[in-house]
Amino acid sequence: MRVGFGVLGPVAAWDGEGRALALRGARHRSVLARLIAARGRTVSVERLVEDVWEVPPDGAVGAVRTFVAALRRAVEPERAPRAPARVIVTDGRGYALRAGDGAVDAWRFEAAVAAAAEAGPQSVFTGLDAALGWWRGGAYADLEDRPWVLAERRRLEELRLDAVERRAGALVALGRAGEAVAELDAHVEGHPWREEAWRLLALALHRSGRQAEALEVVRRGGALIRDRLGLDPGPRLRDLEVELLRGGGPAADAHAAVWAQAAASLDGSVGARAVLDSTVGLLRHLAVTGAGGLEAAGARRIEAIEAAERLGDPVLTARVIGAYDVPAVWTRSDDPARAARIVAAAERTLDALGTDASAVTRARLLATVAMESRGTGGPRALAAARSAETIARELGDPPLLAFALNGVFMQSCHRAGLAAVRDAVGAELTALAARHDLASYEVLGRLVRMQARSALRDFAGADAHAGAADALADRHERPLTRVFTAWYAAMRAAATGGPEEAREAYAAAADRLAGAGMPGVERGLEPLARLCTIIHFGLPVEARSGEDWGPYRPWAAPLLALARGDRDGAAAALERVPAPPGDLMLEALWTLTARAAIGLRHRDGIERSLAALGPAAAELAGAGSGMLTAGPVARHLADLRRARAES
Repeated sequence: MRVGFGVLGPVAAWDGEGRALALRGARHRSVLARLIAARGRTVSVERLVEDVWEVPPDGAVGAVRTFVAALRRAVEPERAPRAPARVIVTDGRGYALRAGDGAVDAWRFEAAVAAAAEAGPQSVFTGLDAALGWWRGGAYADLEDRPWVLAERRRLEELRLDAVERRAGALVALGRAGEAVAELDAHVEGHPWREEAWRLLALALHRSGRQAEALEVVRRGGALIRDRLGLDPGPRLRDLEVELLRGGGPAADAHAAVWAQAAASLDGSVGARAVLDSTVGLLRHLAVTGAGGLEAAGARRIEAIEAAERLGDPVLTARVIGAYDVPAVWTRSDDPARAARIVAAAERTLDALGTDASAVTRARLLATVAMESRGTGGPRALAAARSAETIARELGDPPLLAFALNGVFMQSCHRAGLAAVRDAVGAELTALAARHDLASYEVLGRLVRMQARSALRDFAGADAHAGAADALADRHERPLTRVFTAWYAAMRAAATGGPEEAREAYAAAADRLAGAGMPGVERGLEPLARLCTIIHFGLPVEARSGEDWGPYRPWAAPLLALARGDRDGAAAALERVPAPPGDLMLEALWTLTARAAIGLRHRDGIERSLAALGPAAAELAGAGSGMLTAGPVARHLADLRRARAES
């Protein structure tokens, strides 16, 4: 029987035909709701006790087990006695809800809101109109105001308000501004602090031909934000006011028509070379629009390069390869095979051009080699990065220098302890980009500094750069930036807070990363972050089954074997573990090797880890990634030296 669950209103469950299931009392519903809020992750019995009762009674643990048994009978009435539960399962000393993504209304709603970020207006309207209809009242409406309930209510309500505004924005984009006005008018009355709601209402009035009312709404919203909150209105509201005062509409009024007309002009009269040149320009912009654009740009880019090579024109091929100067902050490729094909094409083109290559062309091809060799480059890629930088400085070409510095950053993880070097690269990128209006590179520079200052234990500085990156990203529509700043916030919580705070922060960050179109970032990151957090707090490592460790499995394997009590397996895994690749996870992965070597008193592993981690003694292990940390490197070095003396 397929079971559905609901928390967008009173907590409820339904069978496959939509009939309500009897969930017994309030505590039963509270336990079920807490498991739903965990999104499939295990919640310990002790945590359930703390979250269900403000003052737990005697026998609370037994009561929770009784509640779970009753819930299991309700949601799996046909399960045979002693048969394992399939929906509310036991996992160690806790329970987890095993339900498909479509089985819980809140999960479906979150997915619908996330999908709207990458969809066109009609799809946004259709999807969010349906999703908003799933709400039956306030989230978790019948539960007591426990801290976790309040947090979940706030989070879901924020998503609901965002969905209301996105749906209204889609109505405006679809030419149905009049319908949006009535809805947004009520929305701002109920939520007067939401700047985006004021902007959309003014835009809808403007598109309805009500210019004076639109200007009055912009000014009323701005005044409220200034007077009541003590904040200046954001750039989007200010820009709309300027456009209204000029008597024109926002640029978005005409962008779709201009785009369509320009694309239609590329008919059969335009040669293949012009089409390829134009395509690369399109892909550069597509890559920064979000998950779908990033994936599509990557796939089409290699096709454009190989099409240019087939024309036998190395100058054209060099332009197609080198023009894709899209900033990148993550030092592991999303598609290593595709990256290798791009590097090979760049190298072939350099050879084909020889001394005929202009300095700019040579620098762009070398920067491409450095960028696409991230985490795998070795001496050739490092030399390419430095050569591209030298040429760009000699030419005094700011965009070229920014591209080259991005390549230098990508090749700045060839050993541990280089956070200060990356910080200097980020500082130059930020200043250069600000002087020359290179918005995407200014975002990159801020993110690089956020990572580097974290490794150097300067969280005040990292906070400032994260905030600046978010502001720039909002202004220039760079949605993927918030994936990195959200993970930074989780890592900061792990570094400065407690284990439970870290766990909750990482769970929220993982939700943001899912579906972001960056497999080189996503795969294996969540379990690695959890393992590093356990190491940071000195907690026992847990070996969980079925986790996708992605590329990080070789470094986690020895510790997982030790957690299972398999010392022989751990030793064998440690013997096989390679040196980590030269990327932002270098220190974190060496720390995993170090902890395994300490646990096994493995002399060679201890020596290798000491030599590798020594240069990073002043840093936080892994924090240079901006994603996770295993605590101070100095502590791990002291433990390594102690283990060496005892072995």
